[in-house]
Amino acid sequence: MTPIVSVQREDFDPAAEVEALTRGRADIGAVVTFTGLCRDEGGRLAALELEHYPGMAEAEIARVAGEAAERWPLTGLVAIHRFGRIRPGENIVLVVTASSHRVAAFEAASFLMDFLKTRAPFWKREHLVDGTSGGWVEAKAEDDAAAGRWGG
Repeated sequence: MTPIVSVQREDFDPAAEVEALTRGRADIGAVVTFTGLCRDEGGRLAALELEHYPGMAEAEIARVAGEAAERWPLTGLVAIHRFGRIRPGENIVLVVTASSHRVAAFEAASFLMDFLKTRAPFWKREHLVDGTSGGWVEAKAEDDAAAGRWGG
């Protein structure tokens, strides 16, 4: 099983990604999806601008996806992360994990998201509805704590 990883400016369709992963497959018993969306932060946020190091971001996501495939018996994995200017309500990230059984699919999806939040080389800058920039979004201790449960 080779994980599918994409870092892209364009939006994605979660249902289409699941369909592409599962089409014609009889070995999949469980599919777990996580779609992360941009929030409006109480009405103050107009957009998030996500920056990344091209090549490095894809390589880090692929490395962590490969680690998930080693830890759990997955039959498929898709990870898509967007960059650029993303408005509230728009998609930011998609993780799709497939396995013969639900526990592996759930745990692998959770593992991958924990590490995307803490180790993927992305930077987020807020753009506020009043037209000003709200600055760069700081890392959160609770994200590090969540990733810490997986060891390493």
